[in-house]
Amino acid sequence: MPALMVYRPTPHHRQDSAGPSPGLRSDWNNLRQFLPLLWEFRGRVFIALACLILAKLASVGVPLLLKQIVEMLEGREQEMLLLPVVLVLGYGALRLASSLFNELRDAIFAKVRYHTMRRLSGKVLTHLHTLALRYHLERKTGAISRDLERATRSLSSLLNYLAFSIFPTALEFLLVGGILFSGYPWQFAVSTFGTVVVYVLFTLAVTEWRIHYRQEMNALDSEANSQAVDSLINYETVKYFGNEALETDRYDKTLGRWEGLAVKTQTSMCALNFGQGAIIAAGVTLIMFLATQGVIAGELSLGDLVLVNAFLLQLFIPLNMLGIVYRQIKYAFTDIELVARLLAEEVEIKDSPGAADLAIAGGEVHFQNVHFAYQSDRPILHAVDFRIPAGKKTGVVGPSGAGKSTLARLLFRFYEVTEGSISIDGQDLRKVNQQSLRGTIGIVPQDTVLFNESIHYNIVYARPGASQEEVEQAARLAHIHDFIASLPQGYDTVVGERGLKLSGGEKQRVAIARVILKNPKILIFDEATSSLDSHSEQAIQAALGEVATNHTTLVIAHRLSTVVDADEILVMESGRISERGDHRALLEKQGLYARMWALQQEQRQHRQAEKLAEIAVEAGV
Repeated sequence: MPALMVYRPTPHHRQDSAGPSPGLRSDWNNLRQFLPLLWEFRGRVFIALACLILAKLASVGVPLLLKQIVEMLEGREQEMLLLPVVLVLGYGALRLASSLFNELRDAIFAKVRYHTMRRLSGKVLTHLHTLALRYHLERKTGAISRDLERATRSLSSLLNYLAFSIFPTALEFLLVGGILFSGYPWQFAVSTFGTVVVYVLFTLAVTEWRIHYRQEMNALDSEANSQAVDSLINYETVKYFGNEALETDRYDKTLGRWEGLAVKTQTSMCALNFGQGAIIAAGVTLIMFLATQGVIAGELSLGDLVLVNAFLLQLFIPLNMLGIVYRQIKYAFTDIELVARLLAEEVEIKDSPGAADLAIAGGEVHFQNVHFAYQSDRPILHAVDFRIPAGKKTGVVGPSGAGKSTLARLLFRFYEVTEGSISIDGQDLRKVNQQSLRGTIGIVPQDTVLFNESIHYNIVYARPGASQEEVEQAARLAHIHDFIASLPQGYDTVVGERGLKLSGGEKQRVAIARVILKNPKILIFDEATSSLDSHSEQAIQAALGEVATNHTTLVIAHRLSTVVDADEILVMESGRISERGDHRALLEKQGLYARMWALQQEQRQHRQAEKLAEIAVEAGV
């Protein structure tokens, strides 16, 4: 049953999950790219394989010794039993050795299995962090997490199946086949091999027929997981509109389709198991008939009959499991294909060969004739050209959709400009190391999302080595220290998923404290005070003014009062800079900025009048 976690996969993702089964060459290519993860423990792998071979040799030796015991006992008196007793003890020792080497094999290989799972998970997470923002805006978190979970589990199972089911069964089959060919009539070996061939062909054919059920189950599993995560992430929205039943119904419909395919998978597996059992029963019956006929004719001894029967049991019991193993291997390859495609996802934003660290001096920022489009048919910025001198403050205002926040994303190099260039201290961002670039810039975004960790963790995230005193000082500058200190657990208070336990203003001030602690040369405030009331906004604006001293600052604002003290204000409209100048100069132009200012002042006066009226009512005036 799928876990209650989720997002709705896009058609592209669903195709990945339920597409055609990858071919044999693709399967092995996918597996080969993960094999280097084993190289670190190659010594353990070889020792485990040695234990496997010793276990199989002991296992094959058991029927041979059993044959000797039966033949020694046949027609002998009780006083002649000393040698059979030795053989019986040897028989027990071989069984013990087989069990010992099997357990040693598993114990030695355990480190390889789980370390490989760990390394694969880390590799995928690292790759996800290297992918561009464009990919992460389109991805479905719940579906990817479920695919990753299945893939790491499947890779571990695949290693076990290949090393401890396929290889040992093949080895035992060759050993038994060699003994039958060398010591018994050819009919025994041919019957044994023929049964195995028919069994394998039947298993392959039926499993290939029913594999698509599993693939579609995977797709629906990811879809259900995705829907649940999406529903829980948007918990408040669900409550606002009273759509709990809608979310449950949507989730249940997906699980209903999953249930139908699960039933088909189970019933078809029952048919497969019955067919496999019928083939093995027919083969065993034929071989035992040949053996009993040989004993009756005097060509074989009773020990030979026991030997052949023991070999058949040893061979066909794991062979019966081999059908299940093959199906699991096919499923594992299907699951691994999803992560292989993820790892093959091209990294859009790459450091150029030999990219140097950003050599920061004053921190001057220059946008030079920048054009940008998220999609080729949807241009966002047109010939944007401006300069923020080192240590100066530039404000960017304009209506929604004008491209203001895109400037911050381009400065962080989350996207590449379509035309033009962006430079810091004369260094083109495309020619410097991304890590050093982002270490130079600090941002307080409009929508602050916090980790589901403590307040201390979220602040110190900016500089993990910072002391508690430095964290508290940053919180004081952001005017949130007193609030944190008033909490029962203080800085150890966990903020909840995406910081939902804090108000919008409290989250914003945590983000401000975080950027203060980072103390970067270049600061970006993207609607940094949008969630604050007027009193808090004024207090934090004063603090930000102190922090921004001697820092190059870009302030993206909706409230024009945020940027009145900026050295230059850019007014953006439809992706272009339509006006520029300081606050006074823009008001004198009587353009878009002046109209926005007049409208906001009117709204502010209206709010003040309403507040005064409320105070008067409360006072009984």
